[in-house]
Amino acid sequence: MLMWAFLAVLLVASSTVFCAEHKYSVYNTSQGIVPDKLNVHLVPHTHDDVGWLKTVDQYYVGSNNSIQGACVQNVLDSLIPALLADKNRKFVYVEQANSNRYLRAMQAFFQRWWREQSEAVQHTIILRLFFDSILIGLVQANITRTNHVMWLMGADFKYQYAHTWFRQMDKLIHYVNMDGRVNALYSTPSIYTDAKHASGESWPIKTGDFFPYADRPNGYWTGYFTSRPALKRYIRMMSGYYMAARQLEFFRGRRESGPNTDTLADALAIAQHHDAVTGTEKQHVANDYAKRLSIGYMDVRSLHYLQIFLAEKLVLSSLSSLTELTSYEGNWSPTTMFQQANTVIPYLYSDIHCPLLNISYCPATEVDLSHGKNLVVLVYNSLGWNRDDIVRIPVINEDIAVHDSAGRKIESQLLPLVDNDISMRKYHVKAYLGQTPNETPKYWLVFTASVPPLGFSTYTLSTVKMAGASSARSSVYTFQGDENSVVEVGQGKLKLNFSPEKGKLVHYSNSRNSVKENVHQSYSFYSSYNGTEKDPQASGAYIFRPNGTFLLTTEEQVPLTVMRGPIVDEVHQQINPWIYQITRVHKGKEHVEVEFTVGPIPVDDGVGKEVATQITTTMETNKTFYTDSNGRDFIKRIRDYRTDWDLKVDQPAAGNYYPINLGIYMVDSKTELSVLVDRSVGGSSIVDGQIELMLHRRLLHDDGKGVAEALNERVCTGSECTGLIIQGKYYFRIDPLGEGAKWRRSVGQEIYSPLLLAFTEQDEDSWSTSHVSTFTGIDSSYTLPDNVAIVTLQELDDGKVLLRLAHLYEIGEDKDLSVMTSVELIKLFPGKKIGKVTEMSLSANQERAGMEKKRLVWKVECSSEPKVVRGGRVDLTKLVVELAPMEIRTFVIDFENVLSNRVFSSNVGDT
Repeated sequence: MLMWAFLAVLLVASSTVFCAEHKYSVYNTSQGIVPDKLNVHLVPHTHDDVGWLKTVDQYYVGSNNSIQGACVQNVLDSLIPALLADKNRKFVYVEQANSNRYLRAMQAFFQRWWREQSEAVQHTIILRLFFDSILIGLVQANITRTNHVMWLMGADFKYQYAHTWFRQMDKLIHYVNMDGRVNALYSTPSIYTDAKHASGESWPIKTGDFFPYADRPNGYWTGYFTSRPALKRYIRMMSGYYMAARQLEFFRGRRESGPNTDTLADALAIAQHHDAVTGTEKQHVANDYAKRLSIGYMDVRSLHYLQIFLAEKLVLSSLSSLTELTSYEGNWSPTTMFQQANTVIPYLYSDIHCPLLNISYCPATEVDLSHGKNLVVLVYNSLGWNRDDIVRIPVINEDIAVHDSAGRKIESQLLPLVDNDISMRKYHVKAYLGQTPNETPKYWLVFTASVPPLGFSTYTLSTVKMAGASSARSSVYTFQGDENSVVEVGQGKLKLNFSPEKGKLVHYSNSRNSVKENVHQSYSFYSSYNGTEKDPQASGAYIFRPNGTFLLTTEEQVPLTVMRGPIVDEVHQQINPWIYQITRVHKGKEHVEVEFTVGPIPVDDGVGKEVATQITTTMETNKTFYTDSNGRDFIKRIRDYRTDWDLKVDQPAAGNYYPINLGIYMVDSKTELSVLVDRSVGGSSIVDGQIELMLHRRLLHDDGKGVAEALNERVCTGSECTGLIIQGKYYFRIDPLGEGAKWRRSVGQEIYSPLLLAFTEQDEDSWSTSHVSTFTGIDSSYTLPDNVAIVTLQELDDGKVLLRLAHLYEIGEDKDLSVMTSVELIKLFPGKKIGKVTEMSLSANQERAGMEKKRLVWKVECSSEPKVVRGGRVDLTKLVVELAPMEIRTFVIDFENVLSNRVFSSNVGDT
C-alpha cells in the first residue's frame, strides 16, 4: 500500500508542481534514510552504449542522428554542472569508455566500468572484484525484502539535458516527503546496498545463473549466443594474441614511445560491450568493431593526427630483440626481419601468425625455397607449460624438410590443398585485401612443435634433393557411398570408423582407456520464425525462435575423401553445396578435431536458417548436461527444468539453449563426452545422449529488440556480394566417467592461446650461428603446475608488473588436480630480485587487504554458509603463491636492482 501511496503522490506532484513552482524556488532534497518508513531510492542513471545502432564515435559526438538522436558529449557536458548545483544529487554512469574519453581524471561518478554487461549475459567473479553486491534488473520477484525499494530514473542516452531531469526529480522528492507517507531520496546502488545490509535481514543463497533469459513467451534471448560468429571468432583470436603480446612486451621491456599493446587493449575492451561480441549491433557498427581490432593489430602509423604504435609491431620487435644474441649482452640492434604477412616495417617484416591462415593465405610461408634460402619458423607459446602442438602452414615446394634448432630432422607431412581451400582463399583474399594472390600454394605442411613455457622454439624449412629426406606426402583415397565397408582413421590409440555407405562417422574407440562408443555426427537447420501480426516475435539477432527443425541430407550419399600420413589423418566431406567438413585425428592426440565451412546459407526461399551440428551417442544422460560459465566453472543444466520455478515449456529448443564459451559435456554411468569450441556459440542437449552446437545464423527479419535490421551478413568483392561463409573448429573426446576434466582444462587453454608464429627467410646455416634458437621467459627448470594458468603478465607504465594467476579446476572436478596448488614467483622472474608483492582485487585497482576489511558480511538463511577456501598470504621470504580451486589472484610486483628490462641469458637455450 505504501508503494501505491508513492505512486499517487508522484502523479499529483507531476500534475500540480508546475503551477506552484513560483512558491518553491528551492526544493528540499536533503532527506536521508528514515528507518520507520518505506524508503524509495531514486537512482538517476544513463546508459550510453559503446556502439549499438551507431558506432562508438557517432554516439560520442552525436552524429548520424537519422538512426538515433544520441550524443554522449551532451550528457557529460550537462551532467557535471547539474550535479554541482546540488550536493544531494546523485548519479550512476556506466560505460566508462565514454567518460574516460571525456575526462580521464573524473572521479565524481559512482561506477567505473569500462563497459557494462547486460542483464541477459553472464555475471561472474564479482566477489573477486570486491563488489558487495550486483543488482540485476531483469529478474522477476514477487516480494521485496526490507523497507528499501530502488526506483530507477533514466534509460539509454538520457540526461542529455540533465538540468531538466534533476529539476523534476527535485520536485518529486520534495512533494513526496511533504506528503510523509513514504520517504524519497537521491540514492545510488551503493547507498541502497548499505541500507539492505544494515537491516539485518537474512538472505537466501542462489547458485547458478538465470539462463536462459526470456522477456516474454517465445522470446528467449538465446540467438545472440551465436549471432555474428565471424566477429566472435575475431575477438577470441585477438584476445589470445593480446595475451601473448603483453608477455613479449614485458620480456622486451615497455617503453615510453614505440610499439605497445594499448590500442589493441582498448579495442578489445570495447569489443566486450554487450552489443559488440554478442552480435546484437547494426552491421556498420560490427564493421567498426572489427576495424578497431584490426587497427590494434596491424602496423598503422597514423589515425587522423595521432601516431599509433600497435600490437603487431610490438610483437615482431620483441621477437626480433629476443632472438638477437647481442640483446642479451646489453645491446639491441636487431637485424632479423620477421614476417607475419606482407608489409615491410623498419627492422621487421610484418604479420604474425598470418591472420588469414585459416583460408590458406600466408605470404610469409609461400616462398620458393628451391634457390638455397631457408625459412625460419619461430613458434611462441604463451602458456606456462611445455607444449607439443601442431603447426600447419601453406607451402609451395614439395621437396621440403623441417629441422629443429639442434639440426635434427622433424617428422612432417604434406597435405594437398583441396578445392574448398582454393575457392575460400581466392574469394576472401580479394574481399579482404582487394587483390587476388598471384600464386596458389600446393600443400599444407604439418609438423609437431615442442615449445617451452612462455617461450619459443625455432624450426628451419629447407628443400632437399635426397630421396626420402623430405616431408611425407599424404596418401589420398576416395570412398563412394555404395561401398559396404568401414574406413578406419587414426595413427595412434584413438580410432574413428566411418561408413562410406552412410557417409558419416559411426564409431569412436580409444585403446588406452578402453572407451568404445557408437558416435554419429550430423547437421541440421532451424527454420526461423518470421513473425505475424498476431504473434510478431520473430527470430533475430537477440532472439532464437525456430519454426521447425530440418535435418540436412542429400539425395546422393556423401563420398569420403581420406588423407593419411604420419602426423594426421583427415576425412573430407562435402555435406551439401554449402557445408564442407574435415574430421582430423592427429598422432599423439586423443581427441577429434572437426573443421567446418558453413555458408553462404541459402535464403532464396524467403526463410532464414540457423545451422546446428549434432554429436549423437548411445549414452543415457537423463536430460542432464553441463556448460561453462565464462570459461571457468561448469554449471549443471537439466532440460526443460529450472531450479527456482516451474517452467512452462513453450520453446523446447530455444528454451534449453545456453552460452558455450569454453565447452559443454554430458555424462552417464560409464563415460563422459566433452566438446570444446573455438569461439562463443549457443549449445544444448535437446535429445538424451546428444550434444548440439549452433554454428551460423542468417535471418531475414528483425526481432523487435531495437536493432531494426535483419541479421543477414554478407561479404562483397566489388559489386558482387554473397552470404557470409563461416569457417571454424570444435573438438570432442570421450573419457571414462570422471576423467574428462584434464582434457577440457588443458586443451581449452591451448585453444584460447594458440601458438604464435613468425617467419623470416635466411641464408643456409646462417641463423643458428647468430641467433637465439630457443627461449623461455621463466626459469628453464620450471613450469607452472598443470592446474594453474597465467591470465596476465603485463609491465605497467611505472615499471611494476601486473600478474594474475588462475586455478583452472573446480572443487571435486578432478581427483588429482582439484587441490590447493602453488606457484614459485622467484622462478617466474629469473634474473630479477622481487622487492615487494602487493595483492590486489581482481580488477587491480585496490589492495586486497584494505578491501577485505571493508567488505560487507551478509546474513544467510541456510544453517551453514558454504565455506570459501582461499590461498594463504604470500610469504615475502619464500615468495610462493597458493591457489585454491577456481581461485584467481592478482598481484602488483616491484623489482629491485633490475639491470635490464630484458630477460637474461640464463633462460636462453640452443644458440
